[in-house]
Amino acid sequence: MGLTTGHQPEPPAPSPSGSDLSRIKAWWRGLGGSGFVALPPPTRSRYTQSDAHTDAAELFAVRGLPASTSFAYWHWQSHAAFARSGALQGVLYVHWGGDHATVAAGLGAGPPGYRIVSGGPQGAFRLDMVTARDADGLPDPQDSAGVRQFLDRLGTPGRSSRPGPPLTDAQERWLHDRLTGPMELSGAAAGFVTALESRQALTPEEVSRLLPAWREEYAGRLTEWRAWPELLSALLRHGHEEVWTVVVDLGPRAAESLSRFPAPRTLDVLRTWSLTGHGTAIPAWLDVHRALHEPDPVRSAAALAGELTAHNAPDASLSRLFAALRTTVTRDWQAATRPAADHGAAQAFSALAAVRFATDDRLPRPLRVAAARAAYDQVAHVRERAARLTDPEATEALAAADRYEAARDALLAGTGPDLTGNEGGLTDLWHRYRTLSPADTRWLRDQVADPATGVQGLAFCLELLHSHGEATESELLALLPRWKKELTKQYRTTYTEWRHPLVTLTCLALDLEHPAADELLAWWAKPKPLWKAPLRLLTHLGAPDETRAAELWEYVTSGAHDTGHLMAWVLTRARLDGTHPLLVAERLIGEPGIKEYILHRVLIGVTDPAQPLWHYAPDPRRRGWWQRAREVADDPRLSAGARAIGLKTARGHCVIRHPDQVRPPLTESETHEARTWLAAHAHLPTENPDT
Repeated sequence: MGLTTGHQPEPPAPSPSGSDLSRIKAWWRGLGGSGFVALPPPTRSRYTQSDAHTDAAELFAVRGLPASTSFAYWHWQSHAAFARSGALQGVLYVHWGGDHATVAAGLGAGPPGYRIVSGGPQGAFRLDMVTARDADGLPDPQDSAGVRQFLDRLGTPGRSSRPGPPLTDAQERWLHDRLTGPMELSGAAAGFVTALESRQALTPEEVSRLLPAWREEYAGRLTEWRAWPELLSALLRHGHEEVWTVVVDLGPRAAESLSRFPAPRTLDVLRTWSLTGHGTAIPAWLDVHRALHEPDPVRSAAALAGELTAHNAPDASLSRLFAALRTTVTRDWQAATRPAADHGAAQAFSALAAVRFATDDRLPRPLRVAAARAAYDQVAHVRERAARLTDPEATEALAAADRYEAARDALLAGTGPDLTGNEGGLTDLWHRYRTLSPADTRWLRDQVADPATGVQGLAFCLELLHSHGEATESELLALLPRWKKELTKQYRTTYTEWRHPLVTLTCLALDLEHPAADELLAWWAKPKPLWKAPLRLLTHLGAPDETRAAELWEYVTSGAHDTGHLMAWVLTRARLDGTHPLLVAERLIGEPGIKEYILHRVLIGVTDPAQPLWHYAPDPRRRGWWQRAREVADDPRLSAGARAIGLKTARGHCVIRHPDQVRPPLTESETHEARTWLAAHAHLPTENPDT
């Protein structure tokens, strides 16, 4: 059977010499033309799209090109498409800036042997190899790129009970053929297993052959094989005799797969995991409990909450249970009333569910508290949506919002977020703590004093207490017994609004002039571990003096990688001079040796010195950065150049371009108000008028 290349003619085959990377680079170096530039291939310093736009601005300045020049690039995250050998092992995503049509024309069809496909005006270009297919659309099994592309075309429907789109007879035969002979799972076998089992098509014979190969090749690290959930599902589906031994080996990571096969033994395993602190098992526990004992999700969740409370489960477990309940009732609603409901309708129902559950007496108080936390930023959306309706549903929604707001403060007093969850969720609500109530302060102090609070939670709570001037010797004494064992570990804070907790603890000890400061500083002065070297200077913000300020300044102007150093210097200088840090940052505009994009971030980040924003860049998805950017743009104390930086940051925020991405989500009235504000500032420049 002859091989074809599909609908497009095949470009000339690439030269056999050199790697994919070297061939693509050779083609890339030849790109460019009127109004279009291809940025040089990336190094690790160009890790994100933001970094690339900075690179483009610097290149334009060097070459004397206008700022409107269109450009294309890939960054270091995209570069993962290449193996160390330079072989292309996945799609290379090529990003761009400027005019999409100009970039598309500048890139053309791609280098010989490869093809570029546009992702449209809102997406990236995709560069991949041209591969051959037979009349059934199947690749040569020896062509790794062709096999990868074939599996991509089949898609991965997701690890759910829903099978994927049906395979043709030829496709299914081809996939089964790949699982005959010796089993080598480290290659493309994971893709074959996923493609088949997502359609519940793995046979008992295949499962029995895959299992020993998986155990042998991935002994002690079973979950490193990416098709393990599909193989586990097949083991459960076929009732394989060794499945429960595998479940024990996998532990709570097997919970989602187990939830699709409800049985008394499944329920016992999930219950044990959930009651012993493995919160990831709780959604599966609820699903299986419903399937076996109590179809009503509210009564089922209430029963599980009683068990969690009886076993002194942490608040995080109850929060996970409420999140599972909310997801379940939303899913049930979609299935029962609106099987084709859009995402917005599902979000609206989920918001109303949280508001309702906060005052639902069928739920025990811990679940109502979790509901009140979840509904905090949702109640305005519920009111806004209800205002557009005229039927009894609107009346009930408004009444639920009234009940929620009447009960919220009492429910939330002395509570706080789940400190063990994703750090992005904590960053989303950072703006709520711009001021601290007495109840907030008590809760934060309790978490710092709790030996069970982990490094992330300590970083979050200690930063808030210290930046607001509420940290005391009590917090210091609570952490001194723990710091050597727990806080001397690497903990990355690049994408957070807080610092490493040992940095904050050292600043607190210095501010309090506590004897422990000497021991902490001695640890920072040691050469190892290496990860702490750039963070050491951030401790100079504690009890600052001119010597520490000078050392920070020397680092800032050296061009070394900034992980909060300029912000630390600005805050240090402001403390020493008794002035607002905004005014300190403003004086650095145009200062030689100061990187412009870092200064812009710092200017916005220090708007409120009681809660500086330590994120590595203005985060266009979060409310805090939008609010601070507006304040800078409207601050009459600042120069026109500084206000222009605030306005430029505001214009780049998702509040205008992608309001659905803002966290927490904006109401329509908030989005309208933001657009009105920007329209009122449309006549103002976003570049420094003084340069």
